[in-house]
Amino acid sequence: MVNGADVLVPMATEEASVVAAASNAAKIARVHGGFTTSSTAPIMQAQVQIVGVSDPEAGRVRLLEARDELIELANAQDEKLVEFGGGVRDVAVRLVHSRAGTYVVAHLQVDVRDAMGANAVNTMAEAVAARAGEIAGGRPLLRILTNKADLRLSRARAVFDADTLGGPAVVDDIVHAAALAEADPYRAATHNKGIMNGISAVVLATGNDTRAVEAGAHSHAVADSGRYTSLSRFEKDADGNVVGTLELPMPVGLVGGATRVHPVAQAAVALLGVRTAAELAEIITAVGLAQNFAAVRALATEGIQRGHMSLHARNIATTVGATPAEVPAVVARLVADRKVRADHAEKILAELRAGR
Repeated sequence: MVNGADVLVPMATEEASVVAAASNAAKIARVHGGFTTSSTAPIMQAQVQIVGVSDPEAGRVRLLEARDELIELANAQDEKLVEFGGGVRDVAVRLVHSRAGTYVVAHLQVDVRDAMGANAVNTMAEAVAARAGEIAGGRPLLRILTNKADLRLSRARAVFDADTLGGPAVVDDIVHAAALAEADPYRAATHNKGIMNGISAVVLATGNDTRAVEAGAHSHAVADSGRYTSLSRFEKDADGNVVGTLELPMPVGLVGGATRVHPVAQAAVALLGVRTAAELAEIITAVGLAQNFAAVRALATEGIQRGHMSLHARNIATTVGATPAEVPAVVARLVADRKVRADHAEKILAELRAGR
């Protein structure tokens, strides 16, 4: 349930436990109304790197003075995007100090509407590069989007009922587990991977760019201090429930690319029933929060392996040749013996068949 409406979410992933975990967390969140989401405007950025500027501070200011000219030149490259209400919203200029010198880097900040936007912003960057170099007094070099889509954010929050979770002790342990991910990059890496288990599955199912979304998410996880931390937060509210929140870049689209041409992606989007890229982004973010909560809850209680291995055991049983009628018995033994391996499954299957 997202913003009061039920949605069916397609996921493409190799691991059955990912789907099961997200579904279970969604069921728990439903007790308090499901997930609430919001997002910023769909702003993507393209960078133009300018090298060899003798007076970079002044070059930065000259580019800002030419803001309107650069915006007009960029927007002329995609009149259809402008017609639909998109286009360049602003120009920002940064000085980047590197071991090879100081670069003047201009950013085109583009509202890409319902597109992911890579092609649009790349085309604009290439079109303005020469003029930007002239104005800054240097040579334009790289002209390409950044996947650090920190102006295109999606947010999700949900309340997870304390009684459904098992009481105050479980709530406290979930908060402790999440706090370690905030403080420790080693834990944060796996914590955020859990978020992406859900997010990447929906991004892939809808024909969007999983690598772009993943790059943006992990770059966003680097705090202002430069330390890698968790993307989500889990707290205890005044009623003793767990409140989960997640905010991250979500550059996905509904127009262009595989989303519009691949039949499975088209079916996935139809199943979701979304009309805008923002709706899609927000639902994906809600799935990421659900996935993350399910993992943290499992870690703080029974451990991650029990549920994961129960589902993995089905794959193992099928791999070694168990028939649909034999799979339940093989799975039960694999889990009970705590040996979810193909060699042990073969042994169990042979014993079952010998005992008939």
